[in-house]
Amino acid sequence: MTDRPWLASYPQGVPADIDASHYASLVALMEESFTQYADRVAYSFMGKDVSYAEVDHQSRAFAAYLQGLGLAKGDRVAVMMPNCPQYPIAVAGLLRAGMILVNVNPLYTPRELEHQLKDSGSKAIVVMENFGHTLQQCLAATPVRHIVLASMGDRLGLIKGWVVNYVVRSLKKLVPAYSLPGAVRFNDALEKGATRKLQAPALGPDDVAVLQYTGGTTGVSKGAVLLHRNVIANVLQSEAWNDPVMQKVPAGEQPTSVCALPLYHIFAFTVGMMLCMRTGGKLILIPNPRDLAATLKELSKHTFHSFPAVNTLFNGLANHPDFNTVNWKNLKVSVGGGMAVQGAVAKLWLEKTGCPICEGYGLSETSPSVTCNPTTSIAYTGTIGVPLPSTLVKLVDDDGHEVGPGQSGELAVKGPQVMAGYWQRPDETAKVMTDDGYFKTGDIAVVDERGFFKIVDRKKDMILVSGFNVYPNEIEDVVAQIPGVLECAAVGIPDEKTGEAVKLVIVKKNPDLTEAEVRQFCHDNLTGYKRPRVIEFRTDLPKTPVGKILRRELRDLKK
Repeated sequence: MTDRPWLASYPQGVPADIDASHYASLVALMEESFTQYADRVAYSFMGKDVSYAEVDHQSRAFAAYLQGLGLAKGDRVAVMMPNCPQYPIAVAGLLRAGMILVNVNPLYTPRELEHQLKDSGSKAIVVMENFGHTLQQCLAATPVRHIVLASMGDRLGLIKGWVVNYVVRSLKKLVPAYSLPGAVRFNDALEKGATRKLQAPALGPDDVAVLQYTGGTTGVSKGAVLLHRNVIANVLQSEAWNDPVMQKVPAGEQPTSVCALPLYHIFAFTVGMMLCMRTGGKLILIPNPRDLAATLKELSKHTFHSFPAVNTLFNGLANHPDFNTVNWKNLKVSVGGGMAVQGAVAKLWLEKTGCPICEGYGLSETSPSVTCNPTTSIAYTGTIGVPLPSTLVKLVDDDGHEVGPGQSGELAVKGPQVMAGYWQRPDETAKVMTDDGYFKTGDIAVVDERGFFKIVDRKKDMILVSGFNVYPNEIEDVVAQIPGVLECAAVGIPDEKTGEAVKLVIVKKNPDLTEAEVRQFCHDNLTGYKRPRVIEFRTDLPKTPVGKILRRELRDLKK
């Protein structure tokens, strides 16, 4: 579908194409904003505002600190933190030093963290002290030689920072004991860097900006290589798409976005942090969106216009008793991504806020946004919308031939936001890229005559839990290590809260194996959203004649 019939559905003023060459690098984009919006608030966190000028000075100091360690352009630096000002400061700093960001989920187990640090070749890590114990357990097996240790209160000022750290460490007991000899405190790193001069490296659009780790059909997490131009393109695409409604923000009112999605997730990274930077917006950082009461309490203090989130969060907030303590009247755009938005949730959100959820679609490999419903929509469409500017999407059959409207096929994407490939895995890259430059997503979709796409199935056996990809092979590889397990299979089952949940089916080798033992092993080796919700023991698993486990059959069997 390369003639772009969807352009007729674009809201007035949205261009067919964007100019991805507008900036040479993400650093050029950020530095323009640091200058242009110096006096504006960049981030709001726990009642403390951080200006663009402060992010400029502190990230410059952090960049100089990293260079002072002997790190060079192209070195990988991992960042393992929740939403807090230290995240954007560290990211802006490492990018300004010419380094490559490796986004890490702070909830990873030592096994998951070790794989990512080794695979990326990360030489340094910026980690919140709450997760120091995780790093300690795998550090020796990784190439990491430099650790910068942050604490929740770092950038909140002397008194408030001390109080927050005391509550986090001593009252809530959220910092398990750890030992990381040689680690340097975040504030100390900034102080050291402030005495050095940053040697700004030459950066171009084809330099690597981010390694965004995503699962694979093999169960091994791979790094999607996102170049500076990939992320820039997606920022400009998203800006153009939101513009028809964001133009309605009253003059003199700073555009403000809620960042409740984790910044290490590519959706929040691009559509939250980088888009806000580009528009001179304020980003409200929510460190723990699972705490709905605290999230609503924070939002009640702000005027905000943009709210990217996943279905689970929209649903949780809309059904919370404190929902009406927040002023939702200024909300101009609610973008639903990461997982399917349910019709009932979209209906409730529109009733309660007056702002429809515009469902979109994207992947780590596409920086992430591919399609979205028009922001001027007033009704829930049940589709993932139309392709963004400069984006081509087609549906192909198993032989790579394009299929027409009404027929289902694998969704394939071509555009400036598509990754350069998987980090050091040319074989895996070759599997997903076509000869004519399309990225095959593994999602099966249909399209109507107007160019609106709808996801109908998945080619790969992936499970989508609250917007996070879970790959059955990874779970099975972990569970197979339990001595009493003969064989096992993981499948997705419908779940009202999270969209899908993991169901684990096990054939025992040892009849004494208990569900509690399996759950404990999964708890130790898999991050929360990957752990099975349901565990079932059976005498055998359905298989093909050649012995391949038929996961689809297990999925179809009702528990």
